[in-house]
Amino acid sequence: MCISPKVHNDEVEAVVKLWIDKVIIGLNFCPFAKKEIQRNTVRYAIYASTHVNDALSQFIEELAILDQQQDIQTTLLVFSNGFSDFEEYLDMLGLANSLMEQGGYGGIYQVASFHPDYCFDGEAQNDPANYTNRSPYPILHILRESSIEDALKRYPEPESIPKNNIAKARKLGSSFLKALLK
Repeated sequence: MCISPKVHNDEVEAVVKLWIDKVIIGLNFCPFAKKEIQRNTVRYAIYASTHVNDALSQFIEELAILDQQQDIQTTLLVFSNGFSDFEEYLDMLGLANSLMEQGGYGGIYQVASFHPDYCFDGEAQNDPANYTNRSPYPILHILRESSIEDALKRYPEPESIPKNNIAKARKLGSSFLKALLK
């Protein structure tokens, strides 16, 4: 039986939404996510790209969509078939950030990164802290800078968010977090 791309995309989106619900919102790794989910201002863009140039073209398309549709606050650009190698993903992320700056989007949008094998620079692969950025698929999360600034104004001590997330992840442990990600 052949699964149509639409069915596949729906399945990928469902997995990503479950991850957001259980991990990102459920563990409060992003205290701003729940509001945007409830307001339905998150765009899920699922692409099967396996080539960097195609992925970067899709990234640029998503920036254009955000420019045109002001009601979308954030886009999750999910790569359902490509960039499983973390180093290859990081290379693509670097190119996406460069394209964003060159295209005049610096200060307008920001990219957060998520990957199934995410590992912070200088940390051990098995450090539970890595799960704050681990996801079921490679994802480029495109955020509006203005939305981030507004959210940070209303949050006490926003600089504590990463530190608190790392402490929470280490307390919960890799086994617990790995099970949530499955």
